[in-house]
Amino acid sequence: MPFKKGDFILVDYTARLSETGEAFDTTSEDVARKENIYKDGALYEPNLVVTGEGWVLKALDDALLNLELNKTEKIEIPAEKAFGERDPKKIRLYPLRKLTSQGITPQVGMRVEVDNRLATVRTIGSGRVLLDFNPPLAGKTLIYEVTVQKKLETSEEKISALIHRRIPYVDIGKFSFEIANGTLNIKVPEEAFYLEGLQIAKRGIALDVQKFFPEIKTVTFTEAFKKPEQAEEKPSSEKPQEDTEKSQ
Repeated sequence: MPFKKGDFILVDYTARLSETGEAFDTTSEDVARKENIYKDGALYEPNLVVTGEGWVLKALDDALLNLELNKTEKIEIPAEKAFGERDPKKIRLYPLRKLTSQGITPQVGMRVEVDNRLATVRTIGSGRVLLDFNPPLAGKTLIYEVTVQKKLETSEEKISALIHRRIPYVDIGKFSFEIANGTLNIKVPEEAFYLEGLQIAKRGIALDVQKFFPEIKTVTFTEAFKKPEQAEEKPSSEKPQEDTEKSQ
């Protein structure tokens, strides 16, 4: 078995519907654009997966253990092992006014929140809306085209990947960290200081690190605000005018 549970691997994938071949998720920007599923602001890059941790569908998680590095494989996941079979009891009619009173103008295919649950609008008519509370991919057989791009070996690689997983939109090369006496100190770059949800991200990093590195008891974060360097004043190239007036 090439991989074992607990391995840190970087995975590229494209997920498709078996019935139509339509792509619905991918880590490749080129594929996203080609399949018309590109999202502005999305980050397209290999995903970190710690095998056995449930970060992906269990059937996919199990299959990753048998893949070879840098070799693309197709993994078929039946509906019962993906998002489950469709449940007719989860399809219900609701009064249209229940949505419009919340400022929602429903359209077929739209995802809406009703009674604290997400649903898909299936049909609209006669003052009523047919809402489907099944997951969008329920009842679908999925095909994952997967490539394990890299297996992370060192503690430094793994910690960097855990940081990047929580704060993906800041270059990981701008973070630095050191471990001493059971404490991990992470220096946070200025680009991350004002990110929305930074405190939650830091909490997540701390929990991840302490889970996978039990020898690390404390995780600290350093945020240093440096004074901007002022440009040195260059001497003027103009010679001062000599005072030609003589005192009387």
